Amino acid sequence: MGLTSRQRVQMALSHQEPDYVPLDLGGSAVTGMHVSSVYLLRQALGLDPPGTPVKVVEPYQMLGEIDERLQAALGVDVVPLGRRKNMFGFENKNWKPWQLWDGTPVLVPGDFNTEPEPNGDLLMYPEGDKSAPPSGRMPKNGFYFDTIIRQEPIDEEKLNPEDNLEEFTPIDDDELQWLATEADRLYRETDKAILANFGGTAFGDIALVPAPFLKHPKGIRNVAEWYMSTVTRFDYVWKVFERQCEIGIANLKKIYEAVGDRVTAVFITGTDFGQQHGPFISPQTYRRLFKPFHQRVNAWVHENTPWKTFIHSCGSVVAFLDDFIEAGFDILNPVQCSAAGMDPRMLKEKYGDRLVFWGGGVDTQKTLPFGTPDDVRREVRERIEIFGRGGGFVFNTVHNVQARVPVENLLALYETVNQCRGLPFPVTR
Repeated sequence: MGLTSRQRVQMALSHQEPDYVPLDLGGSAVTGMHVSSVYLLRQALGLDPPGTPVKVVEPYQMLGEIDERLQAALGVDVVPLGRRKNMFGFENKNWKPWQLWDGTPVLVPGDFNTEPEPNGDLLMYPEGDKSAPPSGRMPKNGFYFDTIIRQEPIDEEKLNPEDNLEEFTPIDDDELQWLATEADRLYRETDKAILANFGGTAFGDIALVPAPFLKHPKGIRNVAEWYMSTVTRFDYVWKVFERQCEIGIANLKKIYEAVGDRVTAVFITGTDFGQQHGPFISPQTYRRLFKPFHQRVNAWVHENTPWKTFIHSCGSVVAFLDDFIEAGFDILNPVQCSAAGMDPRMLKEKYGDRLVFWGGGVDTQKTLPFGTPDDVRREVRERIEIFGRGGGFVFNTVHNVQARVPVENLLALYETVNQCRGLPFPVTR
């Protein structure tokens, strides 16, 4: 008998070569697919009648649901486990019909409440509450929401780290029970690895700093102001991280009691430290401000659970990889091979025995949206050959699959993955 998906991922994460390379699609908010591309893929695979809507499970990035039928058709080995509320602070329930600018039919949560601007842009509201200031904007004919900065005037004398800690609170019993029930369901009803994102441990994640989920965020919430504050208000940011870390670890203790060993890997942070051409901050700043807290969280996880720890950091992060390893991270995502210094062969040779590469399967900036199907096939084969050798690789694209990707390229992507794995395509219909 072959391995289960869960066993396959566990072997890969232990740097053992499984029967074939495991595949992730939709296991997290950074390994998914835009809802319009999910719709096209499902139609091309014959999974739905024309016009069948797809659920938007992450409205900030407009990610589509990767349901059991699509997982089965592609041979996906990973499922997500997360908190109940999304990036705009409301739950994915009470689904209602909606339509993208390009006409794609979708279902959105009941509290997905938008209001048009005179120029056609759409405004989104925290917790779906239109009486609060809007926290997101989708440009007319756009595919995603941009965060609206709602920075109150900063009074240096009254600036209080507690203002940047409003969203970091002790987890309540209802949420723990929900996580326990959902973890148990996923563990019993699927054979897949569970990638969990419990939140609260992403120090300085700039996607979260403006807090689109809060009605009236206080503290430092302007993106540029926050980045400058890591230098000009170092002590303030340190105090925010210190208290956030205390709360985060306390929550992880309770969560582990609830979900136990069912979780395979846990998403710790999505803070980006790289840009296209090099580091976003200096390695010295990472070591001084971020690494101590990463070490604390990872140490607790490794000392108390069997979970593997996952860091998402875009761009050229090669300058940080030794520090990420010393900080205790097991898994690197999205493995942006197009960024400076991120050559896949070098990464595998130098770090492949110490880091699991979760991503890097095909470039989503150029190859997938703008290449030919043959370009896609060639790159997918090459990346599987490089990263898959000896284990330590979970196939995923470099970050989420975006909108407007030709469906021929989507089919070429997953057909080639399964050819390399010795599987039919689609796996089931």
